[in-house]
Amino acid sequence: MLTKEKKSEIIGAFGKHDKDTGSPEVQIALLTERINYLTEHFKVHKKDFHSRRGLLKLVSQRKKLLEYLKKKDFNRYRDIVNKLGLRK
Repeated sequence: MLTKEKKSEIIGAFGKHDKDTGSPEVQIALLTERINYLTEHFKVHKKDFHSRRGLLKLVSQRKKLLEYLKKKDFNRYRDIVNKLGLRK
């Protein structure tokens, strides 16, 4: 999972200040990191269906945050999508 150092690194990269954990950009970046971790986890543990349900919840939560940010401020949405490489 996310270590304390990795989490603070992500907050530093996407947050407005060091203690910014509530902005949509930080939340989307943290969710993306957890989604990537679980995706790698499923390559080894193919039958872990309980964690798969959690992954689907994380993807849904990230999608809702992205939709909110897109509606609220399209430039911030475009920046976070480009930084994380979510769209091709």
